[in-house]
Amino acid sequence: MAVTEPTIDSPAVVDGRYVIVSTDGHAGASVMAYRDYLPSRLHAEFDEWVKKFENPFADTEGPTAYRNWDSKRRLEELEADGVVAEILFPNTVPPFYPTANLTAAPPPAGEHELRWEGLKAHNRWMADFCNDTPGRRAGLVQILLHDVDAAVEEIRWGKEAGLFGGVLLPGIPPDSGLEPMISPTYEPIWRTCAELEMPINHHSANAGPAYGPYPATGWMFFVEAGFFSHRALWMLIFAGVFDRYPNLKLILTEGGAEWAPGVIEVLDGHWRRVFGGGRYGMGPFAAMRKMGLGEGVPILNAFGGMQKIEMMPSEYFKRNVWIGSSFTAPKENAVRYAIGVDRMMWGNDYPHSEATYPYTREALRWTFAETPPAEVAQILGANAFDVYDFDVDQLRQVAARIEAPTISEVRVPLAESEIPEDAMSQAFEDSVNRVW
Repeated sequence: MAVTEPTIDSPAVVDGRYVIVSTDGHAGASVMAYRDYLPSRLHAEFDEWVKKFENPFADTEGPTAYRNWDSKRRLEELEADGVVAEILFPNTVPPFYPTANLTAAPPPAGEHELRWEGLKAHNRWMADFCNDTPGRRAGLVQILLHDVDAAVEEIRWGKEAGLFGGVLLPGIPPDSGLEPMISPTYEPIWRTCAELEMPINHHSANAGPAYGPYPATGWMFFVEAGFFSHRALWMLIFAGVFDRYPNLKLILTEGGAEWAPGVIEVLDGHWRRVFGGGRYGMGPFAAMRKMGLGEGVPILNAFGGMQKIEMMPSEYFKRNVWIGSSFTAPKENAVRYAIGVDRMMWGNDYPHSEATYPYTREALRWTFAETPPAEVAQILGANAFDVYDFDVDQLRQVAARIEAPTISEVRVPLAESEIPEDAMSQAFEDSVNRVW
């Protein structure tokens, strides 16, 4: 007897099947493939760099390395797993980099020019890779922040080249020597992204300081990576960026999701102490308000400048910010109301070892079996449609063709004993807040 699928009024459901968009995919060229994307004047220098290059990532040189750049095989594997489209972050090491840009520190003095050309080579490769299957890959434009004018020019190039995933905002470690994200230096970047409607994406694990070669260095990264990767949120809020550009979109990806409610509560608490009335306006901040400070002008005090923002931080979060909750685990799904069901977007993290592939169907059952299907549809696809410029009709047709996971299928709980023994995804974990 045929199963009649529930009818859900969502653009991310077609014929009872979820239209699944992964908002956290990774791709890049093989090392030698980048050569053709570099200016010919740098070919000799590239050839010398390659001789000394040591690949730090096993997944970009092992038997599954093809997943980063083999367009046809990648598409086949994702379709078999039920995914119709993806947002593409970088993965492989671009020319003249010691490691992938996603985790590399900003280039030191004397290396900026070569690193910049390496990133531009990746951007041009990414545009070709995305255009190989139009409308289904939303690639990101990588930029550096040492030269804001060059970054703006590259963002405009990316828009014209069809990289509609938006911009990958680099992290700014506190020891980088760069201006912090609250600096007016970066205003042309925010203005350009708003003008072109290019989302700003910020990925975890790329904004921490250099701890040095010590036995505890790895622990520092694990404990503090989340904090440093989330700083872009409160920096853009308190710098008034979302006041000046209310249509700007910020997506924080692969840094977990369960941290967000507590952080937003803390930010709101600070806002109330400074600008709130009644019992919230206590101490020195109340005195400053009585002196007429804080109403449309910066508060100048021992803490430095405290420019008033127009709304509470939680209001900006609800309007301008999304969480890319990669390989969403049950503990993250449990706080979806505190975050906002319309603020969370699922990702599979393909082709990394912690990706849900090839067990996405099982991962969805594990996390979403008890979740109302309309909410699952938002997290798996509809929210991505609001953020990124996908052709929804095209993706609905793909979901029907590849027989994407059905509502009924996902609603069947997955027993712990059914978790595949070789599954490595953190979607199946129930641990404390994760690093990425």
